[in-house]
Amino acid sequence: MSGRAVLPAPQPQFSLRPAAIAQRPGCRSLPSTTARAPRLVDVNRGVRCEATKEQQQPKAPVTGPTPAAPGKNGASPAAKNGASPAQASQQQQEKGPTYPDRPLTELDLMALRGRDKHRPHQLEWPQKSSWIEIAWDQFKDSAEDIGRHLNRAVKELPSTKALDKLVKGGGKDGQGLRLQSEKPVVLLLGAGWGAHSIMKVIDTDTYEVVCVSPRNYFLFTPMLPSTAVGTVEFRSLLEPVRTANPFVDYLEANCDRIDLENKVAYCTSKNAYLDGRRPKFEVPYDILVVAVGEQPATFGTPGVKEHCFFMKEIPDSVGLRQRIQQQFELAALPGTAEEDLEQVLHFVVVGGGPTGVEFAGTLSDFLREDLKKKYPELMKHVRVTLLNSAQTILNQFDSKMQQHALDNFKRVGVEVRTGVRVTEVTKDTIMLKNGEQLKYGVCVWSAGNAPRPLVQQLAEQIPEQAQFQPGGKPSKLAVDPFLRVVGARDMIAIGDCSLMVGDRLPATAQVAGQQGAYVAHMVNRGYLPLLGGLDQPPPCKPVDAAALATDNVGTMGSTLEDGEGEGAALLYYKKPFQFLNLGMLAYVGDDRALTEIMLPFTKIKLSGQFAYLVWKSVYITKQVSFRNRVLILFDWLKAQVFGRDLSNF
Repeated sequence: MSGRAVLPAPQPQFSLRPAAIAQRPGCRSLPSTTARAPRLVDVNRGVRCEATKEQQQPKAPVTGPTPAAPGKNGASPAAKNGASPAQASQQQQEKGPTYPDRPLTELDLMALRGRDKHRPHQLEWPQKSSWIEIAWDQFKDSAEDIGRHLNRAVKELPSTKALDKLVKGGGKDGQGLRLQSEKPVVLLLGAGWGAHSIMKVIDTDTYEVVCVSPRNYFLFTPMLPSTAVGTVEFRSLLEPVRTANPFVDYLEANCDRIDLENKVAYCTSKNAYLDGRRPKFEVPYDILVVAVGEQPATFGTPGVKEHCFFMKEIPDSVGLRQRIQQQFELAALPGTAEEDLEQVLHFVVVGGGPTGVEFAGTLSDFLREDLKKKYPELMKHVRVTLLNSAQTILNQFDSKMQQHALDNFKRVGVEVRTGVRVTEVTKDTIMLKNGEQLKYGVCVWSAGNAPRPLVQQLAEQIPEQAQFQPGGKPSKLAVDPFLRVVGARDMIAIGDCSLMVGDRLPATAQVAGQQGAYVAHMVNRGYLPLLGGLDQPPPCKPVDAAALATDNVGTMGSTLEDGEGEGAALLYYKKPFQFLNLGMLAYVGDDRALTEIMLPFTKIKLSGQFAYLVWKSVYITKQVSFRNRVLILFDWLKAQVFGRDLSNF
């Protein structure tokens, strides 16, 4: 991949205004890399890059010769050299076709390659990198973060927090609260994998980073099934937002809506006063990152929300753990009828994905290793059933690995039923599409994810999103290769709530974490997202043109004269997001797992007890802090020596 690429003699495509225009009350300057860089103005929010109306419309590549730009005295370069216009045209045709005076988009390159296959263009747009190249780029980015983490560890905490910056003046009546800041504001919505990754990496010295989320902690979701049976304690999987990065301003609230035109988020506190009032406030932003994830999908099945347990948040796991213990205590009472025993001790898991499979395997361990010792007389009535609408389970794995999981479930006593669809759930019965009725005591629903209301609202607000919505219904935010929301300005979406156009990525924690780190590094380097879209130029930043000659500056853009100073330029971010697939893991019970490890030139597929050791080692190393690693190791040791805790409170 080429380190730099510069287009010849481009025309300005961003509106440049003198610096004096921007220095008005309330204006904030985004970080610039040099004093000689041009000042780029947004009339609403302060100083920034702004695409012109002409630039927003995609232009087709120039198919014929383009006249040379005139010199300062009005003569063309060809005339200066004594060549006639006809000779200049002939020379231009010999050199090959010319191209538009702006950074080429992917659509341009497709057209150019189709027209001139044997003459590649001088601009080398980044192509899909190899596994090794992506891994090396991420390693270098991680090395950059070490210094930032060390500096943060010894730095004194700020004396002024976001709460002190909330002033009256927000809302239609002017009585609401509004955040004021002297630095550019990066607003994070959510506290999951993507947002947490950004908080760990982003430069809080340059930006005012505000996180708005109803959950004040990060949760290591892959191990949530282990907490529902007591293998791991809940708090061992958590890291509070204020601990993850104490320099990030956290506000425990829900974002109700976003004004995309004025770039303001309207929020309501999660907590209320004794009289029921919930404070409302506004957060104006310069860059918005939507990382709210998704919620459990019920597919409109009646009774699911009322009678089923989900496996998404800590309260779900806490309630499920209590319910399992209550079922056994209820069944152990004297005089319990045989029919009631069969129903109360029937545990049903709906969904054959990784979450449902791991919970079914973990539950079987709990039943065989702990509850069997305390309730031996009840074990003949205990059943665990896994229902899945597809014809197999764990579709992410190949058929051989799927069969390993099915064989293991059969051995440990988990009944797997595929090709069945649930049509209704009552307080004690699950209705199947074929008319069968299953009596149950506990039902865990892990059949997929659905969009959150805020994401649906944003997808409806942006007209350009309509063509990318699965099934024609607003459900995800379509993003371009730089993770910018298509059709929105200075707005990024990552994680499960996003859909990358042209490269469908799995909705996993691995993807969201890498996307968060990518966004943080892009913002740290001073690049501005601008307008998202496949026909829009990449994120840019103003620099001194002399920097283009150095090897440590990567650009896919071109030099741009400011008009007030010599040598000003805009650099375009050369590195779109590329996912580094490290593999997949799934626990299937009885100290056995499935693992698929991705390496540069091959895949390593393992199943059984050795795969379980790999599963444990990966999960312990992927914890977000040393504290979490120690806590989980102690939890595993306690469960192994003393057994899982059976207390019910």
